[in-house]
Amino acid sequence: MRKNWGIAVYICICVALLICAQPAALADAKLEGTQPAQWRLIWTDNPATSATLSWNTAAAGEVHRVHLQAEGAEQAATIDAARNGRYSAKSPELYFHHARLTDLKPATKYLVTIESDGQRSPPMVFVTAPTEDVTVSILFGADSRSGWKARREMNAMLARMVAESTQADRVPILALAHGGDFIYSGARLDEWSRWMSDHELTVGADGRLLPIIPTRGNHDVGKLFNEIFDFPAKDKNYYAVNLGPQVRLVTLNTETSVTGKQLTWMKSELASARRKHRWLVVQYHRPAFPAVKAPWINLTSWVPVFEQYNIDLACEGDGHCIKRTPPLRDFAIDPTGVVYIGEGGLGVGQRAPKAGRWYLQEPQAKIGQGHHVQLLTFDRDKITYRVVLLGGEVFDEHHLPVRSKESDNAKDPAK
Repeated sequence: MRKNWGIAVYICICVALLICAQPAALADAKLEGTQPAQWRLIWTDNPATSATLSWNTAAAGEVHRVHLQAEGAEQAATIDAARNGRYSAKSPELYFHHARLTDLKPATKYLVTIESDGQRSPPMVFVTAPTEDVTVSILFGADSRSGWKARREMNAMLARMVAESTQADRVPILALAHGGDFIYSGARLDEWSRWMSDHELTVGADGRLLPIIPTRGNHDVGKLFNEIFDFPAKDKNYYAVNLGPQVRLVTLNTETSVTGKQLTWMKSELASARRKHRWLVVQYHRPAFPAVKAPWINLTSWVPVFEQYNIDLACEGDGHCIKRTPPLRDFAIDPTGVVYIGEGGLGVGQRAPKAGRWYLQEPQAKIGQGHHVQLLTFDRDKITYRVVLLGGEVFDEHHLPVRSKESDNAKDPAK
């Protein structure tokens, strides 16, 4: 980072102007020349101290950077984009830029402005994850791939939910864990471009960026996924992040081998995380206990490991409906088991769940359909799970109590 005193004054002025701006000022940015657009803040490492701020331009440009200042700090810094290039798809002509922000302070608000060849974005803000053991919330949703009008409406609702969560009596929403199927055809850059423009609507009226924790879905095939979210070219897209010292979120990939290296990594990760964290959550795309489709092959390879290490929650997509199972273990309802939620409603058309399946029987389970997102809140003694429909109605609310150490020891064959 190189120090730039003038940027501090610039950002402060821009933030003051932003407060008076209309919410639309941060959405639908023009994609022309080197004007920054289609911005997204990505969490794939340690969100308390790092993030990737990415954007696109229609022309290649030469100088791409981010101006960054911690709230209350006297000095600002300029960070050059670490990775720039043209997307591998031939059309449309579009260029990506990834600035990797490191050495950040936990639980801190940062003011940011993106610049490409002198063209600047509106000033925006983001907040890093905490390292204190405090209550935290995230959003989980999947399948934004079609239904563009509904997708934009959902994104605008997410921005409102984040804004409301920052009120004094609320738990701030840290990020959106996206369970995959961002678009219909992962090889089509025009679809990705439209998704990235729509994603701008998740930025609040105050300029607050909603970090995204991405999962690869079956429609997200091809090279573009890694180019958009700044994964290495051949990365297999499984990783884990802390959402605080007591919440570990593990992202898995159902679109590569669910055995082999991924399974070995997952076993090691879950074993380590279970010892260190109060809450252990996984997200992936194709469901092991589906509400619409047939079970994916992770049913036999992953579920026994989930049960061995007593994960608290499995977040799934792909089915285009709303689902919450009872706690499941050994293919039966068991209070010590794993709860499976999700199936995707960030814009895609909805399907009717198959209510006759044994793990979808009410009142132990809850199923339905409608555009929605899950709000997950983690405190010291429970996870609170809410399904929020487009429009704000709460469709389902459920509480998962913290596991006792005795229960973990009894159910973990490794102990």
